[in-house]
Amino acid sequence: MSAPPHPQPPAKGASHGAGDFSYVGIDAILEQMRRKAMKQGFELNIMIVGQSGLGKSTLMNTLFKSKVSRKSVVSTPEERIPKTIEIKSISHDIEEKGVRMKLTVIDTPGFGDHINNENCWQPIMKFINDQYEQYLQEEININRKKRIPDSRVHCCMYFIPPTGHCLRPLDVEFMSRLSKVVNIVPVIAKADTLTLEERDFFKQTIREGLRANGIDVYPQKEFDEDADDRMINDKIREMIPFAVVGSDQEYQVNGKRLLGRKTKWGTIEVENIAHCEFAYLRDLLIRTHMQNIKDITSSIHYEVYRVRRLNETNAQPNGQPPNTLVNPQQANGVAAQHQVLTHEM
Repeated sequence: MSAPPHPQPPAKGASHGAGDFSYVGIDAILEQMRRKAMKQGFELNIMIVGQSGLGKSTLMNTLFKSKVSRKSVVSTPEERIPKTIEIKSISHDIEEKGVRMKLTVIDTPGFGDHINNENCWQPIMKFINDQYEQYLQEEININRKKRIPDSRVHCCMYFIPPTGHCLRPLDVEFMSRLSKVVNIVPVIAKADTLTLEERDFFKQTIREGLRANGIDVYPQKEFDEDADDRMINDKIREMIPFAVVGSDQEYQVNGKRLLGRKTKWGTIEVENIAHCEFAYLRDLLIRTHMQNIKDITSSIHYEVYRVRRLNETNAQPNGQPPNTLVNPQQANGVAAQHQVLTHEM
């Protein structure tokens, strides 16, 4: 007679329910998802927009504490201001405590640097839509990849000059148009040039300007999932735009090495919330809302684009224009009825 088979060792997580016959082990799915995510790694694509000299590259390097964005180097006065807006992408592989992330920084040198800045938002809009189109073509391909490379712009950081007055027509035009296709996070650049009173007044004026022009920046109120989300996001919305200072220089302050900007009157500490709001911006983009930013890109902004493109493709033969869906609520309805496997991380 053959020996009875050896019993299989319990699955990881079964020890939680040892002696408990009611334990199934559903909670082990969290560990499975964590292991899968750790193997795959993560992707984050951030676009930075603003006129030259506002410290965009420095702030990105400060956010990720590495040289993820290169400062522009020009050789002649003629090259100092590009004739057209150039869009440059730089990708980096970052690892922290075993977590791998592919970070892509998309820079837009030339934006807002001309006397006539009319329609300067168009190349940026085209680039964002091109990334949606590229993802869509991969998605509808019969022999599509197991995991579609995601080059979609997840977040656009818009740098506002620290004038202390109000939004410029250029700021309003750009954010009005781009907020419909990408998550926009406005920041006041080089906020250390403003006094605390000037900074608070400027922030309030900008918030009023955003409301008056119907500009919905991230986190968008209509996408709050529940009361807890609304409470957290309301606090963030009260702080927008973030008044930030960037620096990749370290200084000794009270015996500690800190990132900051040294002046005659002392050192401005980048991560000190009493000095600027860099820490709040970092937490939003990386520590608390990164996945939500990516989810809204996929389920709202990209979905609006996908629905519109598929409607255009499936236009009626008699030449009647299709009922194109152009707002997030309609796109959500279509997404619920026609779920598409998007290979999201």
